[in-house]
Formats: sequence, structure tokens, C-alpha cells
Amino acid sequence: MSRMRELPLRELIGKSVTAHGALAFDKRDSGIGPRRLPDWTRIQLPPRTDVMARMPSGVRLRFTTDSPRVGLSFLATSMLTPPQERRPNTFNLETASGLAMASSTVGNTVVLNPDDPDDYTLQRGKPDTVVFDGITAGEPCELWLPHNSLMELRSLLVDEAAQVMAAEPDPRPRWIHHGSSISHCMEADEPAQTWPAVAARIAGACVQNLGLAGECHLDGYVARTIRDSDADLISLKVGINVVNGDTMRERAFFTALHGFLDTVREGKPETPLVLISPIHCPCAEDHPGPTVPNDEGKYVTIPGGKKIREGCLTLKRVRALMARIVEKRREQGDTQLQYLDGLSLFGEADAADLPDDLHPNPAGYIRMGERFADQVLGELVARVR
Repeated sequence: MSRMRELPLRELIGKSVTAHGALAFDKRDSGIGPRRLPDWTRIQLPPRTDVMARMPSGVRLRFTTDSPRVGLSFLATSMLTPPQERRPNTFNLETASGLAMASSTVGNTVVLNPDDPDDYTLQRGKPDTVVFDGITAGEPCELWLPHNSLMELRSLLVDEAAQVMAAEPDPRPRWIHHGSSISHCMEADEPAQTWPAVAARIAGACVQNLGLAGECHLDGYVARTIRDSDADLISLKVGINVVNGDTMRERAFFTALHGFLDTVREGKPETPLVLISPIHCPCAEDHPGPTVPNDEGKYVTIPGGKKIREGCLTLKRVRALMARIVEKRREQGDTQLQYLDGLSLFGEADAADLPDDLHPNPAGYIRMGERFADQVLGELVARVR
């Protein structure tokens, strides 16, 4: 096989390569790390949110080339909690011909202490390269980055005489989605098989994923990011992290959600916006959080006294509040706002695909994407074209 030449990505990004879904970068001598939140948010991010923003779920490199093959060199940093094993770092290359997949098991590993989430050890590894073959010259390429690892991007590789050029702008409506781990989709097998990616592919939308595992708490910096985006469509899947972490009671949740929507509407007053309530989670349907994994890896709620639990939220109560908020805001004139019950995407009948009683498995995520495209996204894409 003939030698390939390396083109440093720090010199390509913003010129011949677009990093869709990356709003900022960590810049190092050896490469650049995509971030899904803007630079100005850095000082506001809790440490765990910062980590999730650096996992490029939904981020892909868009370009075109006359090379029949293209490679990507990178240093991955994966996270695991024993007794889990380190998962491969999987990439997808999407072209008009379909999806190709390549994976790597090389890189750094952050080993978390299951008894103390703030304690970890770093096992250093080496950089690696993945290569995709069979590319048709001139067709747009979208190289999906791993959704469940931190990535330091180093170079694109092409054949010696080949070039990398900017692809035509993506003509599809721009859809921005914010949610929890169930939108981040770390459990998906491939980055192009998260449920937002599946829905976007079916409906013909260009998705930007702001799913932040464990970190969907109606934060102002996310609302302002969405407000200032170029989105044609918006969806917010909220509520589960508020219950899981017991971070808000009813009084705070009600006004915080109104405030989040107010901020988004400051910049997007007429943009179609779908508010999605939580999917099925057995332990939290009728019992307030916090939720934690038990010895079998199943998520359960922590019991508390009745007086202590006054005003705490269950998923059933969250859904009722969200439906009420949408109803009242529509009565006040926001007819571009709609409510979607998360149980229509993944309900009790789907529980066999909920292995830890909280997160869907890969098949469950694909089904969620298909259902969202069928129930909502397809119609919205047709409306804004």
C-alpha cells in the first residue's frame, strides 16, 4: 500500500474541513480537542460538565477529497468504571454510499473509582490512526468522531498526490438537540447510531447534539448557546437528570424550565421547538431521586423520609409539569412550541432494552431515533424546508 501524507487538522479546521458540532477547541502542541460548548462557557462549567462537553457526540468532520482513502490520526482518552472493560473508540465515515465503520482500542484510559466518582487514575496510551477506503472523488464526506471518548485530533491522511477541499454547505435544515445521557448515548455502538443521529438521517436534518451525560440541569449557558445558534429546529429532552440527581424540587424546576425557554426564545422566537419529557425509568416513575446503581448495576432510588421528600420530583410529576408548561405557553402565543411525551419514544413495553433500568441499549437508541423521526422530526423538516 502506498504511503499517505499527513495534513495537520489545526491547519484545516475552518478552511477545507468543517467540524460540525464543535463550538470550540482545546489547543495543544500535538493536536486539537473539539468541545461542544463555546469558549465563553468554560469558566461556568462544573468539572463533570466540562468532561462531557469534550466528548464529541454528534461531532463530525465535513470535507471532500480526491483521495480514494482517508485516514485520521488521533489520541483518544476513554473512561471506564470497574468492572467494566474499555470499549473501542468507533468512527463512522458517512458518504452518499452509506456508513462505513472503523475502530481502535488504543489510547489513554481514565479508570474511575466506583466508590468515589472524583477519584481516578490515568493509564497513558499511544495515538492511533483509522483509515477508510473506497471513497468516490468529490463526494461530501462526514467523519463522525467517537461519542464516548475525549479526542485529540492530529491529522487527516490522504494519498500523496491528493487534496482535501471544502465540501458544499450542508443543505439540510439545522437541528440542535439538548438532553442528558439518553441523548449523549454513550451506550450506542457507533457515533452515527445515537438516536439523534438516526433520527436526523431518516428525516433529512443536520443535527448538532448537545446531549451531556448527567449534566442536563436547565443550565443558563446551554440556553444561551441554543439562543445564539443558527438552528432551524430545536428539541429539549429534559427532566431525568433533575430527578436522578435530586437537584431541583418542583418549585425550582417549574420556574427554571420557564426561564430556559424564555432565554431560547430571546434569539429564536419563531423556531419550532419540541419539549420532550423523560423516557421510561422504572425506579423513578413514582419515587423521587437521587438514583444510584446497585450491586447488580441496576439504577435504584434512595429512600427518604416523607417530610424530607416534600416537593421532590418523580418522572410522572415531571411529565405533568412539562405538559402544563407547554399548554400555558401555547395559550400565550408560542404556537411553535410543542410537547412530546418521552414514553412515546421509549416506554414500559421497551424495558427489555433498558439493561441498567436507566439507559437504553444500542437497539433501544436506534428505535428511539426511528420513532422521533416518524412522530415529530420528519414533519418539522418538511415545514422549514
